[in-house]
Amino acid sequence: MKHPSSREFFAYWDKMRGNAPAPDRSDVEPSAVRELLGDIFVLSYDAEAGYPFRVAGTRVCALLGRDVKDQSFSALFTPEARREIEDMITIVAEETLPAIAGVTATSESGETAHLELLLLPFSARTHAPVSLTGVLAPFESELSKLGNFGLTSYRYLHRQEKLLPRAIRKLQVARGFMVYEGLR
Repeated sequence: MKHPSSREFFAYWDKMRGNAPAPDRSDVEPSAVRELLGDIFVLSYDAEAGYPFRVAGTRVCALLGRDVKDQSFSALFTPEARREIEDMITIVAEETLPAIAGVTATSESGETAHLELLLLPFSARTHAPVSLTGVLAPFESELSKLGNFGLTSYRYLHRQEKLLPRAIRKLQVARGFMVYEGLR
């Protein structure tokens, strides 16, 4: 993660999830990330509607030149990038894997802007709509209305797993019947 807003929000999200794959939506307290709220958004996991914004911070709305509540997130992207961003949202929501992406966009004046997109899942709750949160933060200041978003790179953020010796891993997997290699 390159942008300070992404690093700070990810650290808070990671702290709130503890040992769970993702925190519950009610565990994330907006006042704890007050300085970041302008860059934060929440998406509804609704593919048919294009993953609409449920909430978007003031800087996100300013970058897009309008209030984006209930508008499609995936529609911000060029047709070439739309399938990739939709696949990424699906993996983040269904596999509870955070993702970080480099994004480019074109300003009204025709300049290319560089942004960082962080997508973070919430834990799924019974009888509640699935949603995810994230940060859309520009690297440049003084940007006018942006459009034609494209993905330049992305990756999923896996938790670091402790490396255990092979013998211990085998014992953790073994249940009941155990075969010892090399003995007759």
